[in-house]
Amino acid sequence: MHAASRDALAYISEYLDNNVNDGDNVVAVAAQTGSELFDVVEALDSDRALRVAVADASLSADQRSGLVSAVFAGKVSQFTLDLLIVAARQVWSSPREFRTGLVTLGRRALLRSADKQGQLLIVEDELFRISRLLDKEAQLTLRLDDRSADRVAKRDLLAKVLYGKVTAVTEALALQVIGRPENNAIDDLDSVSRFAASLWGREVAYVVSAAPLNDTQKQALADKLERIYGRAMSIHLEIDESLLGGMVIRVGDEVIDGSTSGKLERMRSNLVS
Repeated sequence: MHAASRDALAYISEYLDNNVNDGDNVVAVAAQTGSELFDVVEALDSDRALRVAVADASLSADQRSGLVSAVFAGKVSQFTLDLLIVAARQVWSSPREFRTGLVTLGRRALLRSADKQGQLLIVEDELFRISRLLDKEAQLTLRLDDRSADRVAKRDLLAKVLYGKVTAVTEALALQVIGRPENNAIDDLDSVSRFAASLWGREVAYVVSAAPLNDTQKQALADKLERIYGRAMSIHLEIDESLLGGMVIRVGDEVIDGSTSGKLERMRSNLVS
């Protein structure tokens, strides 16, 4: 995303955060806003002329916001409409980036709904778990990643897999990701999970451990990594018994291999050299 679009997204994200906190029905408003923003993106995807016009820098802010109001008034809640009007008044680098901004805003609204319910950590972890499930289910992932397949059918397929197993916000986000892919299902789900962590100012540490960690051990590891990296950490944990012992930790591009299998491999390499 280019600089102008990043600034526009930052502005409307702050607007959302500041205004969704008002009122007694925050959870419902945030959830409705997220859902309606995804519906707006669907409408833009199906109407190229509209998609171009609402982010056309040659039009004035009043013209763009007036167009948004004319098209979506009565079709979305007043809060969502106000948000769309604010978004349309910003300068975006391209219609594509305006659309991407609305997708990000929709995800943010749903995550704020989860946050207000005390479920943000749960949603973050569930999204990560779904990405790990898909990593192990090659046939399912191939079907979900098929760009030629009907996206409604793909959403229905994933909905059947997730039914009754995750929170409503997690399911809504996962289905949105599958219906509107950016890269592939696994990476896109992981990206939304990291986005959830970022809302609480945390970076994700990917940990593969030879044995399960309890909550106390996970928190101790998060605290240790925070001291090392100077920022709060969220632990995304997988179990792999083939490590024999210890764990492998990845933060960004840096990998810390403290596994028994890794140590043995390094010993073999040293003996050969």
